[in-house]
Amino acid sequence: MPGRPTRLRFEGWIVGTGTASGTRVVLGHWTRSPFGRFSDVMIERADGHRLLLAPSRRTADFIAATYAFDEVEVTPVVVRVEGRRWEITAGPLELRLTTGRRGLMGRLLRAVPAPLAARPAWTVLTDPPARLLLGVRTRGSAGGGRREWYGALDLLPVVSAGTVYDGRDQGPPAPVLPPVRFGFGSTPRTPSAVRVVTTVAIPGSSGPRPRRCPWSR
Repeated sequence: MPGRPTRLRFEGWIVGTGTASGTRVVLGHWTRSPFGRFSDVMIERADGHRLLLAPSRRTADFIAATYAFDEVEVTPVVVRVEGRRWEITAGPLELRLTTGRRGLMGRLLRAVPAPLAARPAWTVLTDPPARLLLGVRTRGSAGGGRREWYGALDLLPVVSAGTVYDGRDQGPPAPVLPPVRFGFGSTPRTPSAVRVVTTVAIPGSSGPRPRRCPWSR
């Protein structure tokens, strides 16, 4: 008989931006996770090619089992954040961006108590307005029979960005359109940085279960 699913929790930021050339970039900057502190980058080129850049084979294998990619590269992913300025370097990618002042949506998200926002059950209420207002989903099925829930705690607009991919400037920032196709949902259409708690449920088995992170529920 299969065992109960194991739930793993990732806390940090998801930053998504499009470019005039059609390249779309999604950064996961995780300050707390079962793998410790790390960052990863998902890139979808204008031709639809999907690339994962991850800092270790362990994180690459986990992410590739949860999302869909055409190519996976293990490479250092360096993220520097100073106030509103972000600098990301990962393999063929160099991204520099600046976030702006928190808008109404960010203020509304911050008003929800963090323990409540992080609960998977809360996404039953947040998924419909997130689809309507931001073009994102907060719950759904992932690869390998896994399920995911996204609890948003804050949202900041990306007001400027410069993206270089494979040595080529990708042009000014643009909406994340068409939506990226790594999993069941995309990032907000408007370039933004979203503080999130992501919960991933891994199907159980009759054998030994993966060890939970201390804060998983």
